[in-house]
Amino acid sequence: MSASSASPSLITFPAVVSRLRAAGCVFAEDEARLILATAHTPAGLLAMVERRAAGLPLEHVLGWAEFRGLRICVDAGVFVPRRRTEFLVDQAVALARPGAVVVDLCCGSGALGAALASALGEMELYAADIDPVAVACARRNVEPVGGTVYEGDLYEPLPGALRGRVDVLLANVPYVPTEEVGLLPPEARVHEARVALDGGVDGLDVLRRVTAEAARWLAPGGSLLFETSGRQAASALAIAADDGLDPRLAECGEREATVVIGTRPSTPQAMSAAR
Repeated sequence: MSASSASPSLITFPAVVSRLRAAGCVFAEDEARLILATAHTPAGLLAMVERRAAGLPLEHVLGWAEFRGLRICVDAGVFVPRRRTEFLVDQAVALARPGAVVVDLCCGSGALGAALASALGEMELYAADIDPVAVACARRNVEPVGGTVYEGDLYEPLPGALRGRVDVLLANVPYVPTEEVGLLPPEARVHEARVALDGGVDGLDVLRRVTAEAARWLAPGGSLLFETSGRQAASALAIAADDGLDPRLAECGEREATVVIGTRPSTPQAMSAAR
């Protein structure tokens, strides 16, 4: 089946599966079901199948990704939220309380903030990303849950009134070392913005910028949560501690997820000791 040879009216489930298998899609049957359920017209279905066969990430083909039970809008070029990152949100849910002030930095599609809002209900949510394409996408996910999305570099676009008030600071920073970006699967390397993947020479450059300012934005007792790799965990913990946070590690072997939680000490004396 190809765009030039197939009639849209003849596209069946077996035909879609066959086309996806021929293109190397390992989970062809599952993907075929999702594409068939999402397409609105036969012509649209044909176009979706061909885009997937050409290597476009399934989530970009569908226009959404499942994340913690939600359908998160994901536009072409926007970082696709990873299922392992649900573990980071799980940790935030355990820390946060209804009415919490939450900031989602490097928000991408806004999946983390939207998922936390879905779990908590009432909360004050702000998100920011430097990529205008991601910001436009995030607004479609964050504004319906009452949040606000800003375009800019890390904390720069956030309202100054948030300083010292943030209870939960989510930062899904890029942490792939520059020289390893080329080793990523094509679906990420080719179809996602490099700014969402490249963490600098050791993968921790953006993290350093986040932790350097985190204590100024967090409320006393508030926490910064970010994902990293297992091999970077020790360095990430040290970076958070050097910037006045009390860090701890949370890991999930099943999802291969490593999360650092850095808490701002509740008293000035404790913060001085942490430094």
